[in-house]
Amino acid sequence: MKRLATLTATALTAAALLSAPPALARDRVNGEEKLAKLLEGREAGEPVSCLPLWQTRESQVINKTAIVYGRGNTIWVNRPTNADRLDDRDILVTDLRTSQLCNVDTIQIRDRGPGFFWRGFVGLQDFVPYRKVASAN
Repeated sequence: MKRLATLTATALTAAALLSAPPALARDRVNGEEKLAKLLEGREAGEPVSCLPLWQTRESQVINKTAIVYGRGNTIWVNRPTNADRLDDRDILVTDLRTSQLCNVDTIQIRDRGPGFFWRGFVGLQDFVPYRKVASAN
């Protein structure tokens, strides 16, 4: 009887895991939705390879999707390699050698927990500016 209960519990767990969408896909959709909402009323410009540091002072991580720099009329979106590692609860650590953040730079990802454990890295790509569109009145 105990074996039957164990087999039933295992089968139910497996069925639940198979019927639920993968967490990674769900996070990615939620990240894309969050980014789309952030970009509402903005128009994409020509991508650039580097940003001066003063434009990167404010950043926001969009889970498993992108890093957004800046605020106000223009924000810069970077969709790094390994974006599936991005988590808005983590700390991003950048070791810069110049006064710019560029598409050849990598960013270390550290866990916020005790010890700030290294969780991996992401490689930056081009930065796409999104500017607010003037509303017609």
